[in-house]
Amino acid sequence: MPFDIARTRAAYPALAEGFVHLDGAGGTQTAQPVIDAVGAAMSTAIGNRSSAFEPGRRSLDLVAAARSAVADLLGTQPDGVVLGPSATALTYTLARTLGATWRPGDDVVVSRLDHDANVRPWVQAAEAAGATVRWAEFDPATGELPAGQYADLVGERTRLVAVTAGSNAIGTAPDVAAIAKTAHAAGALVCVDGVHAVPHGPTDLASLGADFLVTSAYKWSGPHLAAMVADPTRWAALRPAKLLPSSDAVPDRFEYGTPSFPMLAGVAAAVDHLATLDPAATGSRRERVRAGLAAAQAHEEAVFDRLLTGLAENPAVTVYGSPARRWPTVSFRVAGLTPAQTAAALGAAGCCLSAGDYYAYEYFRTMGLRDSGGAVRASVYHYNTVEEVDRLLAELDRLAGGRERMAR
Repeated sequence: MPFDIARTRAAYPALAEGFVHLDGAGGTQTAQPVIDAVGAAMSTAIGNRSSAFEPGRRSLDLVAAARSAVADLLGTQPDGVVLGPSATALTYTLARTLGATWRPGDDVVVSRLDHDANVRPWVQAAEAAGATVRWAEFDPATGELPAGQYADLVGERTRLVAVTAGSNAIGTAPDVAAIAKTAHAAGALVCVDGVHAVPHGPTDLASLGADFLVTSAYKWSGPHLAAMVADPTRWAALRPAKLLPSSDAVPDRFEYGTPSFPMLAGVAAAVDHLATLDPAATGSRRERVRAGLAAAQAHEEAVFDRLLTGLAENPAVTVYGSPARRWPTVSFRVAGLTPAQTAAALGAAGCCLSAGDYYAYEYFRTMGLRDSGGAVRASVYHYNTVEEVDRLLAELDRLAGGRERMAR
C-alpha cells in the first residue's frame, strides 16, 4: 500500500501554516494526538506520585504508560526506561555514574562523527577519572565511520564505547552492531546515540548490541523529553549520585526531581501515533510501530533521493559526505554565501533549515568548516513531500542565480 502522505500530514496542525519544515533532525512538528494528550493531562487533576489518592495514582499511571510506550518503540522492557529532560542530560547522568568507577589506565572510545552530547560527557568523565580518550575517525570524503578501526581502538582496559546510530549532520548510519561486537569482546560497554536514527526506521536495542540507547521524543513527533534505555539488570548495577529521600528503585533512581506528567502523556501518545503510520498494520503496539516506521522510512527515502539528486545538479551547491548507509539528512553550502546567509534567505522564502554545526562539533572541526559557519542542513521526515523538496531546490536555484548575476 502506498504511503498516505495526505493522511499523514493531516495529523500535524502546524503544517497548515505553509512553512516547509526540512529540518526534522533539529526537531519535528507535533502530532495532534500528542497535543490532545498533553492538553487532557493538564486539564485533569494530577498530584505528585502517590497511591493514596486518585490524582496521585494518575501520575503513577502516566509515568508507567510513558515507560511502556518507549519500551515498545525500542524493543526493551519498561523497567529499563529512564526518562529525563533531554538526551544530553541523561548521557551526563550515565557518564558521571560510570566515570566514578573508572581509574587511570582505563580508556573510553568516542567518535568524531557524533553529536557532542555523546562525546563531551564521556571526555569529561574520562578526564575526571584520569582515563584515556581514544578517537574513532570518519572518512572525510564519504562521511563513513569504518567499523574495522575499532579493533585497534578497543582493548582490555576499554570501559565504554560511545557511538551514534545516525549522524545528525550528514546522516551516516554506522555499523553499530559490528562496533558493539568488537567492544563486547573486550568487555566494554556500548552507549548508542539513537536520537537521529530512531525517528526514521524500526529500532531494536538487542539487534544494535547497545547496552544503553538514548532517544529524544521531540525528534519523533512528541514533546521535549528524552529516554535512555538499558536492560533493567544493567541499571541495577549502577549507583548514581542522588538525593537521599528519593527512590532507590530502578529505573527511578536515575531520574532527578518531579517529572512533567503532562509531557509524559505526550510521549506515550507520540508512540501511539507512530503505530498508526501504516493503517494496515496489526498486532501488538510494538509490531504496529515497527510497521509504521518501516512504511515511513520507505517514503522518506524516496523524498530524500529527490533532494540529493537536486542538490547534486546545482553547480553552486557543495554537498558534504556520501555515506552508503544513511538516514535522510544532508549538509551543504551554497557558493558565495555563508551558511547563515543561506538559511536566512531560505527562511524568508518559507523554507526552515538549520545552519551552523548543529552540535556536530567534531565533524565540522575535522572538516575545517566550523570556524567559517558550518553548513546548512536539510533533513526529511515522514510528513515531507517531493513538492516541498522541489520548492527548496527552486529557492536554491534562485539563490545561486542571484549570486552569479551579482558576480557579473
